[in-house]
Amino acid sequence: MKYILFLSVLFILFLNKTDAQVIKSVDAFFSPSKLTEVGVYYYPEQWNRNQWDRDLKHIADMGYDFTHFAEFAWTMMEPTEGEFDFKWLDEALEIAAKNNLKVVMCTPSATPPAWMCTKYPEILVKNFTLTTMQMGSRQQGSWSSLKYRNFVSKIVVEMAKRYGDDKRVCGWQIDNEPSHYWVDDFSDGAQNRFIEWLKVKYLTIGELNKTWGNQFWSQNYQTFDQVKIPNSYQLIAQSNPHAVLDFKRFQAQECASFISMQAEILRKFITTKQYVTTNYIHFCDQTQPDLNKDLDFVSYTIYPVGGLDEGYGEQGFRTGNSCRIGFANDYFRNITGNTGVFEIQPGQVNWGPKYNPLLYPGAVRMWIWHIIAGGNKFVCSYRFRQPLYGVEQYHHGIMLPDGITPSQGGKEYLQVMEELKKVRKLSDEKAATPDKLIKRNTAVLFNMDNHWETNNQRQTAQWSYEKHFYKYYDVFKKMGLPVSFIQEDANFSHYPFLIAPAYQLLDSALVKRWEKYVTEGGNLILTCRTGQKDRNAHLWEGKYSAPITDLIGANVKNYDALPDHYKALVSFKNKNYEWNNWGDILEAHKNTEVLAAYANQFYKDQAAIVSKKIGKGSITYIGVDTDEGILELDVLREIYLKAGISTESYPEGLIVEWRNGLWYAVNYSTNEVELKLPLNSTIIIGNKLLKQTDVLIWKE
Repeated sequence: MKYILFLSVLFILFLNKTDAQVIKSVDAFFSPSKLTEVGVYYYPEQWNRNQWDRDLKHIADMGYDFTHFAEFAWTMMEPTEGEFDFKWLDEALEIAAKNNLKVVMCTPSATPPAWMCTKYPEILVKNFTLTTMQMGSRQQGSWSSLKYRNFVSKIVVEMAKRYGDDKRVCGWQIDNEPSHYWVDDFSDGAQNRFIEWLKVKYLTIGELNKTWGNQFWSQNYQTFDQVKIPNSYQLIAQSNPHAVLDFKRFQAQECASFISMQAEILRKFITTKQYVTTNYIHFCDQTQPDLNKDLDFVSYTIYPVGGLDEGYGEQGFRTGNSCRIGFANDYFRNITGNTGVFEIQPGQVNWGPKYNPLLYPGAVRMWIWHIIAGGNKFVCSYRFRQPLYGVEQYHHGIMLPDGITPSQGGKEYLQVMEELKKVRKLSDEKAATPDKLIKRNTAVLFNMDNHWETNNQRQTAQWSYEKHFYKYYDVFKKMGLPVSFIQEDANFSHYPFLIAPAYQLLDSALVKRWEKYVTEGGNLILTCRTGQKDRNAHLWEGKYSAPITDLIGANVKNYDALPDHYKALVSFKNKNYEWNNWGDILEAHKNTEVLAAYANQFYKDQAAIVSKKIGKGSITYIGVDTDEGILELDVLREIYLKAGISTESYPEGLIVEWRNGLWYAVNYSTNEVELKLPLNSTIIIGNKLLKQTDVLIWKE
């Protein structure tokens, strides 16, 4: 019963924020005149005490605004159960204040100490093999363990009592990268709380059986206690997809409630001048950052280069894909109105899955300016000193291992902080957004359910919801579009263009809202796989994607996915494009325009992309998915052109943004780019010819 009561309250917390939860504007914590504040992580507990004064003075002398303490220091703050020691942290805080450095204090819930892990193994995560995660890393504490939550609450209370009214502390970061790092939790605590979560959601076992389609393969349950967390490792065949979707939802809510629990404790003790945030990783399978709108703002972690992708051009692997920072800027900013970056690499990392390349000179500087241009209120580098021991020995810092010599990334931070002085003087937070950007304003509808569902039932190894999103985001940036990621409760009418990529799960209420949006003059763009299922991930008892058939003016007759080595063709405006990921085969209704058709296969000449006018607006359905994104770029150009909206033609890897009256351009690509600026433009930093990692800032 206590589980049900707790979870019921939790659901109310997420769905109906109370008036008592006053979330202040981020401008109350960060001065608009600073544009973006700059910080760096420092771990006093990892260095000799006789180096603290030197290091913190060096941080201040370099121009940093703040530093960051205690996120991984639980064992130093509570060396034995119930015995707390903050003297060392008090001393480090005093040294920071002496050097006019603000301090972000962090709760240490990512690193439970050895005494806890040994004495109370029930606090630990179990992975899919049911192996208990051991002490020796981080994020091994289970969000679902009530024992662990109790320990976390105690340390947070102690910290909040001690530093909640401390003027030297500017804010609080809860946990660090809450995620379990893509490891699902199969612990006893998670199992028990998942069952209680299901009881709250479904009320009766019959309703769960119906929603999960448990008549299939004789999976009907008689009681909730028979339900197990879906685990393919323990099954002959695939897990029930409806169970998987619910478990993903459960885990995300567990994580969010774990963060909210700490935020509620902090707010009982801290002053209104201290902010509360956490730093999420986007597209992490166990989290849903937009559930934590109860924070003052949600911040993020980003590592553009770690052997994750090839970037743009021959040396692109040294600068990364611009979509990583760009997507995070536009996604996290719209959760709570503003955001910041708590972790970005200052050099090589040590955890790349295949290789860890040296960064291209200027990459760190370019990333920081991309973050600033994206509207972030702060950027914080991880970390000040390269560690001499531990897992991250090969993770570069602002300083080389000697602690006194700036690394290449450190030198680039110094350069940015000097440049910031100039840019701050010219930045105007009251500047009006240029009219051409207002007309191009594009919203992207985002829901983690679609990420979880399509990636669980890919139907082709080539499908990646994340890559699908990045491809379209890359198209937007080539067209010079301002982008906002929104949830379904947003007002669609604020945006002249709305795109819902691979929006597989929906209901009639959303379709009606889309139709109203288009009728009143909006331009809606849907992509492949949209509308295939209802909110419970059931196929419709009718035609494929039945609820959107009338809206898009076409039937989805079938869909195809091809071998990764096989390229088929689709034709748009007498030009052929290759595809092989996914193709919805469409049958256009009367008065629906066929923009593109398949150019070969046995369904040659059948529609792949359709468009129609409804009222004052338009609806376009892009049913085919390509690797290169050239088709998608050409189609979107056509859509905006038909709407009478001009767009840009920026080359691959070039990002151009506007913020507070200034224009920013950064070049991720190996290829040089020359920008044509309007007459009478004033260049503030850089040159019109941008080489790889170059930055250009100008005023029109």
